[in-house]
This record gives sequence, C-alpha cells and structure tokens, in this order.
Amino acid sequence: MKKILLLGLLSSVCSLAVLAPAHAEKADSDKETVITAAHGDADEVNQVRNLNGNVVLVKGTLVMKAGRAMVTEDPQGYQFITFWADPGKLATFRQKRDGAADLWVEGEAERVEYDNKSEVVRLFSKAKLTRLEGTKPTDVANGAFISYDSRNEVFKLENSASGTSTPGGGSVRMVIQPKNKAPATPAAGKK
Repeated sequence: MKKILLLGLLSSVCSLAVLAPAHAEKADSDKETVITAAHGDADEVNQVRNLNGNVVLVKGTLVMKAGRAMVTEDPQGYQFITFWADPGKLATFRQKRDGAADLWVEGEAERVEYDNKSEVVRLFSKAKLTRLEGTKPTDVANGAFISYDSRNEVFKLENSASGTSTPGGGSVRMVIQPKNKAPATPAAGKK
C-alpha cells in the first residue's frame, strides 16, 4: 500500500487540518467520569483528585490510562485531567469520533493532559497520535509534543516537549494513508 510520508524539521508552529472532518463523540462531554485506581485522595474544597496505581478513566467513549493522574474541576464543572506514565511506559487515551463509520483517535505519551472545556488533548514527550477507521490506522503523527483539538479536528506538532519548536531540536513525522477515490469517468464521446 502506497504511503505518503511527510518528514520535516519544524522551526515554527505547525497547525495542520489535513484530515477528513470528524469530531470527538459529542455525547462524551455529558457523560459521568468513572475512575479506577489502586488508591487515591480527593480534596472536595479545592476540587482536586489524585489517583495512583493502574489509573483508568472512562467518560463516555473516552478512555485514559496511566500510572497516576490528577483531576481538577473548575466552578462550572469542567474537568482538567493530567495523566503521568509509570517509568518506562506511556500514558494513553482513546476516543470515538463522530461520524457514520467506526472512527477513533488514539494517543500516547509520557504525559497526557485533557481539557474537558476546550476538548483539547496535549501529549508531552514521546507523543504519538493515530486516527483509525475501525482497527485500520488512517493517519499517524509522532513528535515530542502533539496538541489535538477534537472539536475542530486540528492538531499541532512540535519538536520539543515544551510545546514549542526549538531550532535544531529534531523533527516530527506524519504518515497519511491514501484516501479512496472515485474511479475516473471517460470523457464524453470517447470509449
């Protein structure tokens, strides 16, 4: 299968919206958040929850996993979640995208942050983002930092885990699978 590789050094912000439109599952934002872990604590006055040991968060189709997590909530009820991987491992997330097909987005990094208000996921250090149709990857991005805006279907790649590009800091990589195209029709009068 022919693949198109885009490989380049980023010296400035690189915002890309080259993928087919499909947004995060809209119903997820209205779902309850269920978190399991080996242990945790909650400060209800400050709306901060800390969890440790095999942390799994489920909010509708959104599933996040890591070694430890912190969940904060603002006065309007929006949640801000940070997941940290155990040493030598990666924190992960997976979420269904809206659309007619079986569309998903998956990501992994040493640290994953999710902003429920803006529906943005930020992946820090060893970041990878994969868009799938069922189990088939359609697009893959790798870099030191990836920010994914699921509402607007835009992601940004940077060559340093700080979230900005650093001259000489390395490269980012994208693999974009070819899209199925309609067969060409013969010109009128020709056979």
